[in-house]
Amino acid sequence: MSLPHLLLLNFALAAYLTGVIWVVQLVVYPALALVGKPEFGRYHRAHTRGMGWVVGAPMVLELALAGWLAWSAYPRWGAGPALGQLALVVGIWAATFLVAVPFHNRLEAQGYNYIAIDGLTRTNWLRTLAWTARAALLGYFLWLYSYPISPIAA
Repeated sequence: MSLPHLLLLNFALAAYLTGVIWVVQLVVYPALALVGKPEFGRYHRAHTRGMGWVVGAPMVLELALAGWLAWSAYPRWGAGPALGQLALVVGIWAATFLVAVPFHNRLEAQGYNYIAIDGLTRTNWLRTLAWTARAALLGYFLWLYSYPISPIAA
């Protein structure tokens, strides 16, 4: 696959996941605090099951494509851009499994817990900003590819 096509696939996936995470950050997580305590456990199980389908496979694909892009782009782009975009994905995975998943596990075990919901919502800004930065960075690289004098496109 050519580098521009690989870049485009990475950008499309990053844009999708960025859109999802902004909806989660601004709508879904704050709404968890509004679910009644008796219904919370059932709602949270449905939420995590549904979100698994929405983000599970795309996140795995994003990690694979980011690694491929870093490998393919390194000779042309250098270490900073090639590894920087991959580092954002690794950071997202770390924030997901070291921060968000434990909060979700706590909510699953204890049911409604405002402190856990608030912690989940506040710390989710890490993933929101990292995905936004990755989408912007990849979008910038795509823009540079449209100009033949760019060092990335050269």
